[in-house]
Amino acid sequence: MVSIGAIKEFEATLGGPLEATGIGVLQINVGKVCNQRCAHCHVDAGPERRETMTRETAELCIDVLRRTDIPVVDITGGAPELCAQFRYLVTEARKLGRRVMDRCNLTILLVPSQADLLEFLASHQVEIVASLPCYLESNVDGQRGEGVYAKSIEALRRLNAAGYGMPGSPLRLNLVYNPAGPSLPPAQAGLEADYRRELGARHGVSFHSLYVMANMPISRFLGSLVQAGRYEAYMEKLAGAFHHEAARGVMCRDMISVGWDGTLYDCDFNQMLEMPVGYGAPRHIRDFDADLLRSRRIVTGKHCYGCTAGQGSSCGGAVI
Repeated sequence: MVSIGAIKEFEATLGGPLEATGIGVLQINVGKVCNQRCAHCHVDAGPERRETMTRETAELCIDVLRRTDIPVVDITGGAPELCAQFRYLVTEARKLGRRVMDRCNLTILLVPSQADLLEFLASHQVEIVASLPCYLESNVDGQRGEGVYAKSIEALRRLNAAGYGMPGSPLRLNLVYNPAGPSLPPAQAGLEADYRRELGARHGVSFHSLYVMANMPISRFLGSLVQAGRYEAYMEKLAGAFHHEAARGVMCRDMISVGWDGTLYDCDFNQMLEMPVGYGAPRHIRDFDADLLRSRRIVTGKHCYGCTAGQGSSCGGAVI
């Protein structure tokens, strides 16, 4: 069975259970509200969702940063910028000298209520990690909705004009690619060269790095796989491409994920499957214990093959 195999392959690779090696990233998922409804979304986010982080939970996140030396804060959603606590989290984390990343869908920068968002992000030197699943319009609109590509390009031009993604600029702009369907991403370096060439030639757009990520068999993408009768084949593809070096470098070993309600997870994917941290680790941000969480045993399942297939997949792109 694939579900049992994932655990056994981790243990065979690591010589025991999958365990954390520290906490280099506090990833905060502020909710599921989004201005888009993408076909591959593992969060099942959209305009109709109402789950969003409260100020009380956001303050608990900042308190954790004050009490620890966790260097990176990775804010995601939904469209994280639509959460009322987003700017509070950014401002307070930057006051503490932490590197802050915003998982941005690009089109949010064009929403009238967010007219000052770009200025806010730049003034706080927030690193933008922007989803652009292809450099071709048809592929992007097929995944994310009609007209999304044109809006994304306009947003990228505005980011470039503000200094984001430009050579030598401290304003980091990284793009994220994911396949259109149940296939593994191509080699990251080669695809980054393609993106740089095509976006530059077609639109004059510049960026710093490209991250390639596999589509996780979770939530909305899982539903599409099941509906098309391709779930088992995709899982077999992921399991068959298991890579030992990718398993050693999975992102959950150096991060902790906070849900919009403060529940703690090993990663954002476990969060969407409602699989909180286990094996005696504290399960809510109010009970955060860095010593216990830094060396916790990680909860695994068959979806973990999505992070260990081929070159590996993480929120920072390829693992190997």
